[in-house]
Amino acid sequence: MSFITDPLVYYPISGILWFWHKIFAFLGGLLPWVRSPDSNGVIWALSVIFLVVTLRVILFWPAAKQIRFSRKMQEMQPKMKALQKRYKNDREKLAMETRKLQKQEGFNPVLGCLPMFIQIPVFLGLFHVLRSFNRMGEAFGQLGMTAEETRNTGNYVFNADEVQSFLDARLFGAPLSSFISQAEEQFQAFVAPGMAIDFERWHIWVVAIPLMIISAVTTHLNARISLSRQSAEAAANPQAKIMNQLMLWAFPIGILVTGAFWPLAILVYMVTNNLWTLGQQYFLFEQMAKEDNEAARERRAYQESLAPKVGVKPANPKKGRGTGSRGAVAVAPATEGVMSEGADDEVTPSTVEGRPGGSSETTDEPSAPAGRRKRNRSKNRKAASADAEKGAPGAKPTAGAADTSSSGSDAAATSFPATPSPGTPSPSSAGPAPGATPRPGQRPQGSGRQRSRPAQKKGGGKGKGKKKKR
Repeated sequence: MSFITDPLVYYPISGILWFWHKIFAFLGGLLPWVRSPDSNGVIWALSVIFLVVTLRVILFWPAAKQIRFSRKMQEMQPKMKALQKRYKNDREKLAMETRKLQKQEGFNPVLGCLPMFIQIPVFLGLFHVLRSFNRMGEAFGQLGMTAEETRNTGNYVFNADEVQSFLDARLFGAPLSSFISQAEEQFQAFVAPGMAIDFERWHIWVVAIPLMIISAVTTHLNARISLSRQSAEAAANPQAKIMNQLMLWAFPIGILVTGAFWPLAILVYMVTNNLWTLGQQYFLFEQMAKEDNEAARERRAYQESLAPKVGVKPANPKKGRGTGSRGAVAVAPATEGVMSEGADDEVTPSTVEGRPGGSSETTDEPSAPAGRRKRNRSKNRKAASADAEKGAPGAKPTAGAADTSSSGSDAAATSFPATPSPGTPSPSSAGPAPGATPRPGQRPQGSGRQRSRPAQKKGGGKGKGKKKKR
């Protein structure tokens, strides 16, 4: 794997550390109180800190995508559970509906996990580069070299002289590559061959313990902040509960226990990384909170735009669609005497008898069109003539009908003198003259004032009622 990790991970990371060391060593050389800046412990510590900052800036976008991925996954959990419950016996259908839901929500699990896959090798490479300055140990990644071999072996971009400057650096009296549980025979790597060791183990304790505590506390705070954004449904999951407890307590305690085996440079890296993560989470969560607030304000503004204004009656466009046509149809017969479409009957204001404003008086004939009056008179005259030919007693055409048929003028029509008996409907067709014997199927026609039927709406039944002339 070295042919992949060396050019892609280890050399780039060691190059970034080398760059910052040269920058700070140059700046330290400008300060009169800084002695031997190339092997100064503070300058090397600053180089490690800015190495972490540089890597975290490069990984900021993947980290932001990962946080948004986790949040989106939590929002989709209720829908995912509904699909699992619905298609619990059909795995193929469940997989298809899951992919469909992810496409609708714009959720890509591969892109969501990609940031984590990028960060893991970077941090492992950083850990390896920092530990490779001292290779005297027998642990994984160390070659079990002697002190002299370690001081004369390069570390990727760093040559042997630069490795020696790192081993000679002291941070508050302790070497950056030393750790609490390190064997004393390995201390020889931190001094030139034949030189006496210039530090003791308690120097390492004094520097390492505060770094371990700060690292554990910041790890706990990062976990608490991250879990505070977790939904209640996700937190109720048994597996999520176990993982939450591990993040809150097991990982910080693990740092305190295993910190005795980590070099001081690694502890500096961990503290810097945790502090960066703390600030990054605060920044990203604040940005997402602002986005949520902005989206909520837009939704409220849209809802308020739909609400009626104060003092203005809300308009209902659906209510007024058919009002005009229905109103025109209902009012026209009562006010203008319009006939129903396709009917041969004459409908006049007399047809509104019994309604408010209606009259029981029969209106004059001139209120109807002249052609229609002429047809009505012709029908009445033919009916009367047919009764007279059959020898019906009292059957004779009305004088009004005869007069109007002969003249064809717009004379006023008169009503019959007698009042119809109760229950007798208004004439629906041309009937016999008053006093004449009715034809088969025809009710006897009395004289007098006639009751009119209610006005029909447009498009209704085709009535045949007609007025009688006197």
